[in-house]
Order: sequence, then structure tokens, then C-alpha cells
Amino acid sequence: MADEETTPSDPTSAEASQGEPQGPPPLTPEEQEMLEQQMREVRVEDLLTQTVASVLNLSARRIVKEDEVDLEQARIGIDAVRALVALLPAEVGEAVREPLSQVQMLYAQRAGTSEGDAGAPPTPGQQPPTPESPPKPKGPGLWTPGRD
Repeated sequence: MADEETTPSDPTSAEASQGEPQGPPPLTPEEQEMLEQQMREVRVEDLLTQTVASVLNLSARRIVKEDEVDLEQARIGIDAVRALVALLPAEVGEAVREPLSQVQMLYAQRAGTSEGDAGAPPTPGQQPPTPESPPKPKGPGLWTPGRD
């Protein structure tokens, strides 16, 4: 049969020769053992701590980076961090509270000056924000200083 085609699983196929990724190379037994050892030693609290730090940093970036502003993503990130803080070890939770508060303040400031809100009159039943009375957030709500 002179008209045989190569199959996509055949490493000599046209797709494989064009440099398409074939997935990660298989792990050696030593690499598998090292990965297993790391998984045995990692604690959920450690992973949560890393996650909280990453989400908080990304949320801040979505607020302050002009070409990346996405207040909805920032709000979701802030809410996620607030939910996870109670699950962190006490000393880590305490360390996260101040940066979280700062990101919440940035969010409140940015949300108050966003184009959709700038100069817009309050909706019926809504009070204009004052320093003593921050605006009520939409959705599940964000804690901001001065508000219990």
C-alpha cells in the first residue's frame, strides 16, 4: 500500500514534525518519588497561605494597574481572601488582615471613581457616601474600615 497515511499518534507524522507540543515528558522514577515526598510533606495551610497571597496580589493588580483594571475580578478576589482568612493559621491570618484592608480601601476608592459611578446620582433609597458612611457594596459585600 503506497497510499498509507501516518496517524497523529505516530511521532513521524506531519504534526509532530511541525513542533506541536506532545505533552510533558514522562517523569523518571526518581522524579516521581521526589514529587510523592513533596506531596506527603505539604500542608493544606501552606497551600492556602500561598493561594491567599497570590489572590490578594492579583486583586490589587486588577485595581491599580491601569491597563488591567477589572473591579469585578478584584471583588471576587477580595471575597475569596476574606473567606479563607479564617482557615489560615492565626499568625498568618493576622499578617493578611492589614494588606487585605489596604486592598479593600483601594477597591472602595476605585469603585467610587469608576466611570459608571462618577457623578451619578444615588439610586432611590441609597444614601450618598460620606466619610462616616462608606457606600454599601453590591453582591455579598466587602468589609471596609469603619463598617462592621
